[in-house]
Amino acid sequence: QVQLVESGGGLVKTGGSLRLSCAASGRTFSIYTMGWFRQAPGKERQFVAAISWSGGTTNYADSVKGRFTISRDNAKNTVYLQMNNLKPEDTAVYYCAADPARRFSEHADLYDYWGQGTQVTVSS
Repeated sequence: QVQLVESGGGLVKTGGSLRLSCAASGRTFSIYTMGWFRQAPGKERQFVAAISWSGGTTNYADSVKGRFTISRDNAKNTVYLQMNNLKPEDTAVYYCAADPARRFSEHADLYDYWGQGTQVTVSS
């Protein structure tokens, strides 16, 4: 069993930055693929970024490439999402997720564990 707790959300102006953190419990965190997803009101959950167990491979949605960076610190059981040059369309609840099977997918259905989410609001 893995528990995930996100933090770092908040209100920021267009062009600003935020750093989200996701703290994981469990000894096997270091072998999981980790992902970030987001969900805006009235919309489906959307893939944002994923990182391999070693941190050596990352993948991003086209809408955030060049602005967001996913990273992880396995010694701290934490994955991060650095978000720069934020836009109003980035406003959503952001969730981190873990995939013990390491499928490195963009599909939310393939992630087994989820955090409770953290709100990010970007004002224009």
